[in-house]
Amino acid sequence: MAADLLTPCGGEGEPLVLVHGLMGRGTTWSRHLPWLTRLGAVYTYDAPWHRGRDVDDSRPVSTERFVSDLGDAVAALGGPAVMIGHSMGALHSWCLAASRPELVRALVVEDMAPDFRGRTTGPWEPWLHALPVEFDSQQRVYDEFGPVAGQYFLEAFDRTATGWRLHGHTGTWIEIAAEWGTRDYWLQWRAVRVPALLIEAGNSVTPAGQMLKMKETGYRTTYLRVSDAGHLIHDDAPQIYREAVETFLASLAGTG
Repeated sequence: MAADLLTPCGGEGEPLVLVHGLMGRGTTWSRHLPWLTRLGAVYTYDAPWHRGRDVDDSRPVSTERFVSDLGDAVAALGGPAVMIGHSMGALHSWCLAASRPELVRALVVEDMAPDFRGRTTGPWEPWLHALPVEFDSQQRVYDEFGPVAGQYFLEAFDRTATGWRLHGHTGTWIEIAAEWGTRDYWLQWRAVRVPALLIEAGNSVTPAGQMLKMKETGYRTTYLRVSDAGHLIHDDAPQIYREAVETFLASLAGTG
């Protein structure tokens, strides 16, 4: 059932749905739940092809498929949600706001932009294909990804009796990212008619200037650049991220 795609994490009031990025998982938000659950009823979401290495899904990869699944999950809540998305999850959240506006009350867009056309996955495909299916120690994960992303992936990977196992297939993850190099999502962004907080990393993966352009072309937008943070802003600069989200959500109080 669609409701089963969301994991309730506590809190009361307005629903907040946390949507992870490529190669992530709902469990990667765990360190942020203590403060997020004071702001509303929090749910995490696992996107297709990120639900476990042994979970079969033979349907074609597409943004529309991601957004459809996310929409079915949010619709099961019975009312509009604040979508808090990182990277891929932010893209899918604003596409959901564009296509099914009744489901979304507001957006947090963390380090994601609409147009990656011309960029290919080629430079990082060899590295991704070379990843072991399973890491036998925490230190190996940290050695591969660094301290910030390493902790993130420890929380995302499947825990086994012998280590930490990839929770999806690298070939599929490459296919997901490759689609972004063939199309853009400006039309969907310009169709959004809910307030949005845009948070860009100083060391961003997004094409330069696009998130500022999103601010300029968006409906009701707030923009913050976190100069010392990498792509995982919420983990790399957690206090700055928290203050920005708390302020943004407080600004929604009493609005429609």
